[in-house]
Amino acid sequence: MKIALMDSGIGLLAAAAAVRRARPDADLVLSSDPDGLPWGPRDAEGIIERALQCARAAAARRPDALIVACNTASVHALPALRADLEPALPVIGTVPAVKPAAAAAVRTGGRVAIWATPATTGSPYQRRLIDEFGNGADITPVPCHGLADAVESGDEDLITAAVQAAAERTPADVETVVLGCTHYELVGNRIREALRGTRTEGPALQGSAAAVCAQALRRAGTRPDPGAAPTGDLTVLHSGRVAALPEAALTYAEGRLLAAAPASLA
Repeated sequence: MKIALMDSGIGLLAAAAAVRRARPDADLVLSSDPDGLPWGPRDAEGIIERALQCARAAAARRPDALIVACNTASVHALPALRADLEPALPVIGTVPAVKPAAAAAVRTGGRVAIWATPATTGSPYQRRLIDEFGNGADITPVPCHGLADAVESGDEDLITAAVQAAAERTPADVETVVLGCTHYELVGNRIREALRGTRTEGPALQGSAAAVCAQALRRAGTRPDPGAAPTGDLTVLHSGRVAALPEAALTYAEGRLLAAAPASLA
């Protein structure tokens, strides 16, 4: 079995690590676009163009499913990707976990924050998610200026500064934070600690990696098997070229987990 993932950069690491943990025997293809990142500032047409190139490079490796491990690409390019690749290749998009976070908040009366890029925070897409799935919960959108870029760089000081700046814009009594960018899951512990305040623990975090992993395995016609033999290999594509994991990926536990697999250079 082979699962492919795509993103402009290393935001795909969290979902890829989730797949590796769920199916250690699965081969993984990580298709990113260092020549074209960041995708966020591009217009919709530009995002679709870069996403299609990235997806086609992954599809050429004949995976059983493709995870679009990028909120920006899922918002703007998912219909185009599905039109181009399905039904031969199942395509799984990434949606911020507003629905489960809001449902939990309604039960407990707690507050929710959505951490996302500034472009996503102000987008009709996020407003529709809140309107459709917010269920009356108290939800605060928080624009996280520079956080995705800081995570992409792996620079500790930039990450700390960006996390702290977003934490200062987040209500102190928030109980759940929806991570509306796949990059943010790589620094979840730092986000929780920055928001802990005087509490024993920080707020709960709602990412998307586990959900898209489960959906990808289902669409590929299989199930999780964490005890399977760790035989899966790793193919890394940079704008279509076979490459190695970037150095910044090894900053994160997810990147180090993936780096332990044998590399496929074919």
